[in-house]
Amino acid sequence: MTATTTPGTADTAAVRRAIASTARPPRPGPLSTALTFGWRGMLKIKHVPEQLMDVTITPVLFVLMFTYLFGGALAGSTSAYLHYVLPGILVMSVVFTTVYSGVALNTDLTKGVVDRFRSLPIWRPAPLLGALLGDSVRYVVAGTVILVLGVVLGYRPEGGVAGVLLALGLVVVFSFGLSWVYSALGLVLRSPSAVLNGGFTVLFPLTFLSNVFVDPATLPGPLQAFVEVNPISVLATACRSLMAGTPDGTAIAVSLAVAAALAAVFLPVTTRLYRSR
Repeated sequence: MTATTTPGTADTAAVRRAIASTARPPRPGPLSTALTFGWRGMLKIKHVPEQLMDVTITPVLFVLMFTYLFGGALAGSTSAYLHYVLPGILVMSVVFTTVYSGVALNTDLTKGVVDRFRSLPIWRPAPLLGALLGDSVRYVVAGTVILVLGVVLGYRPEGGVAGVLLALGLVVVFSFGLSWVYSALGLVLRSPSAVLNGGFTVLFPLTFLSNVFVDPATLPGPLQAFVEVNPISVLATACRSLMAGTPDGTAIAVSLAVAAALAAVFLPVTTRLYRSR
């Protein structure tokens, strides 16, 4: 007696044959996956260009206000003060942008996007690393806006194009290390606004209690001692030296060491928090 095959059974068998005859696509590698998530960050900017306001309009306002409001009082002329303050504002503007790495990660977490990423057959840290690589493009944009505006206002770096590019690269590397701190903060706090407020609560004192705007020699003794060891001050000194054509090896090395230490400490912490949330 010949067994009959029901329509449902025949459809299931046909699907299995089709799947078995198709080559399984290769598993994406860590680098390609991270770059894909970095491109996701670029697409978010494409669809919501207002996200670039913090790296375009805000730095311009800082340069114009501090140069023309305080330049004459602090340095005797706006031109002299521009040459002092521009590298500092370059550091400040790019470092401020790192807070938004934590804000974006917290937004994905609270909206359930992170849960979808976890269900994908990909390298686990890829969404984190890719997002920070995408944010590095924002750092470059913020720095470029500052430098172009400085040239328009009359800033002429003695270190030339090479010195400017090295200074920008140093700031981007430092900010990439710092962004891991705010990524960890984004996984700990409950809302994007809490990450934003907490991030700036830390950055504002570090930035303004530094040599970004004034020479530490004019400050009281205890405050001067703090400013001189402040990592933001060291980074600003390194950038000034590169843009002036007289690289300060100690400041550059310390800035790179701080960036490496931040990444070494907070990268595994962020990855563990990401897996447990």
